[in-house]
Amino acid sequence: MTRSLFIALSVFTLAVQTQAQHIRAGIIGLDTSHVLAFSKTLNTTPQKPEVMGVRMVAAYPQGSKDIESSTARVPEYTEKVKAMGVEIVPSIEALMDKVDVIFLETNDGRPHLEQLRPCLAAHKPVFIDKPIAASLSDAIRIFDEAKKAGVPVFSSSSLRFGKTTQAVRGGSIGKVSKAETSSPASLEPHHPDLFWYGIHGVESLFTTMGTGCVSVKRGTTADGKIMVTGTWAGGRTGTYSESKGYAGKAVGDKGESAVGSYDGYDPLLYAAVHFFRTGVAPVTPEETLEIYAFMEAADESKRRGGAEVTIKEVMDKALAEARK
Repeated sequence: MTRSLFIALSVFTLAVQTQAQHIRAGIIGLDTSHVLAFSKTLNTTPQKPEVMGVRMVAAYPQGSKDIESSTARVPEYTEKVKAMGVEIVPSIEALMDKVDVIFLETNDGRPHLEQLRPCLAAHKPVFIDKPIAASLSDAIRIFDEAKKAGVPVFSSSSLRFGKTTQAVRGGSIGKVSKAETSSPASLEPHHPDLFWYGIHGVESLFTTMGTGCVSVKRGTTADGKIMVTGTWAGGRTGTYSESKGYAGKAVGDKGESAVGSYDGYDPLLYAAVHFFRTGVAPVTPEETLEIYAFMEAADESKRRGGAEVTIKEVMDKALAEARK
């Protein structure tokens, strides 16, 4: 057998195996535009190679119960996903019988833990869309309960998977010493300030910088917008600022690069599909928890008039609350 023929047969075999891996996906919460984007990509024929064999087959529509911007979307989004071939079911428990994996899409982080528990009991892997919870302590509970159940879960913003951000994460400019990212940061009163929408730019910041943030200070930009500066181990610094769009820059020991771009929902969906196929999360619980500790520390710094707050302080407090 020639080398070229061997390679061709190997590629064909891999394609057949991928197509044969049929995975039935389900949704909890039809109150975010993410469900439309994910369902469209998964249920369009022919499928893209990155999602081959995965279909969105069922959804439980109830998301937030009291955030008007979320509840108002449910009727419209329910009809739109039905038109894509998604069955609407009356409960989360009913969803478990019809699917293999779960997209927990409820826009409100408060009910995520409660909504996750039936998935853990049914041993269904779960992608939890942002924000993972409405408090750091609930985020800790989510990972604790998933670990105890032996069920893989992960959470991320789509901004993590921007092309330039991923390139820097992969070492394109060497070790990053400084980064600045920005994104919109609309607020929601039931969540810490950055959890609701600032998470996008903060996720880009941590994807670029990695873990190891030691302390956080909250201030404002020249035009009065939110600005949060973190100090990482070794004196590295990362700054998140509120803005109208998505942008950023990173400085490394091999050069500089733009970061923080929004490249659509598909890159996040591809990561979720790979996670469902392999059981390997693209983001560790430790990194996700540090991201949410950064944002919760930013609120604490605001309450203290811009004083420096350590990640350890907010983590210790949340761990004590979560595990009492």
